[in-house]
Amino acid sequence: MRDAYHEELDSIGDGLVEMARLVGSAIGRATTAILDADLKLAESVIEADQKVDELQHDLEARAIALLARQQPVATDLRIVVTSLRMSADLERSGDLAQHVAKLARLRFPERAVPQYLHATILEMGQLAQRLMAKAAEVIITKDVDLALQLEQDDDEMDLLHRTLFQHLIDDRWKHGIETAVDVTLLGRYYERYADHAVAVAKRVVYLVTGEHADEIQQQDVPPAVGGEQG
Repeated sequence: MRDAYHEELDSIGDGLVEMARLVGSAIGRATTAILDADLKLAESVIEADQKVDELQHDLEARAIALLARQQPVATDLRIVVTSLRMSADLERSGDLAQHVAKLARLRFPERAVPQYLHATILEMGQLAQRLMAKAAEVIITKDVDLALQLEQDDDEMDLLHRTLFQHLIDDRWKHGIETAVDVTLLGRYYERYADHAVAVAKRVVYLVTGEHADEIQQQDVPPAVGGEQG
């Protein structure tokens, strides 16, 4: 009975990894769709999000059933509760990739992004995909150090987001309000996607250690010069 119980716990983890891989692929494909004005690819991203939703619903049902039947405690309880939260982060990541694809569909056959911003959007898309791939690796390996690195990696996304915003407020912007809104939304989608990848990694830290990532990072900060003396 206990073997079946732990197999079910493992299967929940496998479901999370599958979700992470699906939403990672989705953001990469959505980025291509928005930059190339590829309607067929955009439609495929939009349709594929249903699979992510189905996985989340299945994972939630299994997790709740485990809570009801087994009444797990300690580490097992953390696994179930944290998995529920991670599935929500991953589902939201899939929604954000879908938003990118829907914007590509909305503007087709035109391109939503001015040519000179393509490189920045491409970099944001590639970074988002790398962050989610690393989050999937963290789920598999339970590597706390790797999980904590994701927040530092996310700084690069924040920098790209600010760079994009600087273009929008530049007096030389000549692409109109509609395009400015599109680019603003895109920047926000990628920035939030990255935040969800970081959140998944932070939840793994809590799952493994019982401590929140921010608490662990504070412990690693060296004392300030001129602090308490013995």
